[in-house]
Amino acid sequence: MISYAPLWETMKRKGTSTYTLRRKWNFSAGTLDNLKHNRHVSTHTLDTLCNLIDCDIEEIVCQIRDQN
Repeated sequence: MISYAPLWETMKRKGTSTYTLRRKWNFSAGTLDNLKHNRHVSTHTLDTLCNLIDCDIEEIVCQIRDQN
């Protein structure tokens, strides 16, 4: 499973909020909802987030392996 839990920690550390993403950088509420619920987002979206927040991909996404 892909998890965006690192994104929220990185945003907090860098002082960025979802409000900033929506208002300043025109992120859609739907995209933020997908991120909050670990749903699919495009690699373009991940790249954009890395550039806006000034971080590496590892700071916004991680893989959680299935136990099976």
